[in-house]
Amino acid sequence: MPGGRDEAGTRADLIDPALRRANWEEAQINREFWVGDGQIVDAGGIAYRSSRLRADYVLEREPGFPIAVIEAKRENEPAATGVEQAKRYARGLALPFAYATNGHEIREIDMLAGTETVVSAFPAPEQLWQRFLDAKGLDNELAMKFRRAPFSQALVNYDGTIKRPRYYQKAAVDEALTAIAAGQRRILLTLATGTGKTFVAYLLAAKLWDTQWPRGHDRPRVLYLADRNILVDQPKDEYFIPGFGDEAVCKLSEGRAVMSRHFYFALYQSLDQTRADDALFLQYDSDFFDLIIVDECHRGSAGADSAWREILDHFEPAVQVGMTATPVDDSTRSTYEYFGDPVYTYSLGDGIRDGYLAPYRVRKIQLNVDITGWKPELGQLDRYGREIPDKVYGRKEYERLLAITERTEEAARALTEHLRSTDPMSKTIVFCENIDHAARMREALTNLNADLAGPNHDYVFRITSHDGSAGLAMLSTFRKVDTERPVIAITSRLLNTGVDIPTVRNIVLFRIIGSVPEFKQIIGRGTRLFEEDGKLAFDIIDFTDATKHFSRPDFDGVPLGRPTVSVTNTQGHLVDIDLPDPDAHYVPEEVPAGSVEHAVTLNAPAAGPDAGLTVTDPQQAARIRQSRERYYVDGVEVFVFNDSLYILNAGTQELRLTEYRQWVGEQVRRLDLTPTNLRAQWARAVTRRKLAQAFRDAGIGTEQVYRHFGHADVDEVDLLLNLAYNTALVTRSERVTRVRHEHKTFLAGFAEEAREILEILLDKYEQSGIEELSAMALRTPAFAGMGGVVSLAGRFGGGDKLHDAIDSLTARLYDIAN
Repeated sequence: MPGGRDEAGTRADLIDPALRRANWEEAQINREFWVGDGQIVDAGGIAYRSSRLRADYVLEREPGFPIAVIEAKRENEPAATGVEQAKRYARGLALPFAYATNGHEIREIDMLAGTETVVSAFPAPEQLWQRFLDAKGLDNELAMKFRRAPFSQALVNYDGTIKRPRYYQKAAVDEALTAIAAGQRRILLTLATGTGKTFVAYLLAAKLWDTQWPRGHDRPRVLYLADRNILVDQPKDEYFIPGFGDEAVCKLSEGRAVMSRHFYFALYQSLDQTRADDALFLQYDSDFFDLIIVDECHRGSAGADSAWREILDHFEPAVQVGMTATPVDDSTRSTYEYFGDPVYTYSLGDGIRDGYLAPYRVRKIQLNVDITGWKPELGQLDRYGREIPDKVYGRKEYERLLAITERTEEAARALTEHLRSTDPMSKTIVFCENIDHAARMREALTNLNADLAGPNHDYVFRITSHDGSAGLAMLSTFRKVDTERPVIAITSRLLNTGVDIPTVRNIVLFRIIGSVPEFKQIIGRGTRLFEEDGKLAFDIIDFTDATKHFSRPDFDGVPLGRPTVSVTNTQGHLVDIDLPDPDAHYVPEEVPAGSVEHAVTLNAPAAGPDAGLTVTDPQQAARIRQSRERYYVDGVEVFVFNDSLYILNAGTQELRLTEYRQWVGEQVRRLDLTPTNLRAQWARAVTRRKLAQAFRDAGIGTEQVYRHFGHADVDEVDLLLNLAYNTALVTRSERVTRVRHEHKTFLAGFAEEAREILEILLDKYEQSGIEELSAMALRTPAFAGMGGVVSLAGRFGGGDKLHDAIDSLTARLYDIAN
């Protein structure tokens, strides 16, 4: 056929017959297998879902048992263009074989061998099945028993519907069970924060429960192990008790050994409180547990010499499944050394592309003292009369060795400004350097937002290890999806990991984050979706350049290079400068929260005439390092040096640094329309809708543009043209005045009763904007009492003439712009 068949025709005329020739039955062919919910795209502050991805074909041994995936391309498109997409589907579904075809050429991808081969035909079902069994190690009875066991449907969602696993959760469970069936006793599952690791743990335990593993006549005994109460209480209360019943579940504490349950939840600390021969874990035989689930396994048990490793070593006969979003592998700790390579991985990038995780915008706010450093006057005393050691202090020392009051206050002011310009009631977590810093940040934010305190004074709260039960009670309320208050949670490290707060819309980084795993965990506090409340994206407000971790090769999300920032020089022109890296010499230390130990770096970068003035006396350096004091300084001039916006590209998953005015103008110019053509399209309702969609697809949101640049009295297209082509700003009031003055003849050409309607529409346009120039506006209260839409259209001679009149009026509004 001319030009070749499209994809639908290629599938119907070429690929379907090829599958039938290979003896695939219709029941074995799952067409348009949906993968994900559709990536969320951020359009300048307004997020919406794009179309869902789908695998064209999933070949199944039996319903619900996929063994291969096929990506179809149109007939005249090379089959090779579908290879990467086919591989992505195969990775997500944990399938060893994938195919890409245009109906003539078939490319087979062997995911285990890493090969790509052109084949003459699809393999027959039995042939592919045997290859699948060999590749997946499913050639034993137990493996097939696990695979065929249905997934639990005992849990329900908040709306009463059955909680069903997503495709990657099924794959993770199946891969773990395949490893268990093969005799593997150390298993690692790596799933991004917010993708449902706890549900995966439950589904895994449920399949083992239903198959009566490992003895075949009894239920398994499972230990769920973590290092924080919230990490064991949530799965216990929200998953395992509803799924298995209260009688099957218990939490171990107070040194009391319970032997009669099937699911045991415990903290490392509770199992080894005494560090002696009567430790609670030693009261259990080493083979008492069949399965141990280690949540956030990158933490306490990752070090070979960790005291908590003794617990896992004691229960060595059990299958141990480690679960984490952030495996560690450094000189002192290695998740991989103990658990091995992951049997399944689902990354942050995967979750964002599938639409299961929220994308993010990054706003980097740099304070002047963080860029230039700060040096005391010779002999300067701090707030408490102590002489401040003479050196240049930088970001890595702030709040560890020296605290500048105004630095915290300016950050609080910048954050308040951000919230007031977006939504002051959007839930926010602020990560500070230590407990003391969190207290001062709470005070600053409280004072700046006194008008939002509310009757219970609960707009801002601190949650640290020092805040006890009162802080935990506030955190419990903050976590709930149906509460508006409290709004801002200030913490140091307590909320780094393991806390699900789906409604969080802002993550504020005001402390140095030394490692990629910790950075991922913190960012993960915001990646959970909550569509019921419109939370589809979130903001990262970065005061400490922590988002530089996006550029690290071991970060599985989006890459980000060292930024070049546009600033205004003394002549008023934008120039690019490379900012110094205040942390270039910073080596992260594992220090207790609040400690300033190891905070001094002798070669801190500096700027200006005092550059290079650093502590070189070894004795003084030693005194600073050993000091447990923190110097407090008041009266320092602190201001925002630079405020940068990073936009997440939906296609490339890259964060791009941009000056927002420049970026918006560039997106408008990419539409390749002259100002005249843009106005012409804007003037007609049909083309205006398409143009508005093009703006959204480019990431330009009306609310965001007005929020950044103001001019609420200017029409959207005029504001965008000003940003793109520097055209004059014409207010809506000016447009209306000029239409009434210069197009009197046009208006006078209508009967008085029709002209009345046009005059009202002009008034509404002047007040509210272009959307008022439509037939739909006739349904608003302004026309109440004048008759229905049909009656009003009759004043023009019918609906078509009404639409023509409105389009003609709109054209005259935009025909007169400068």
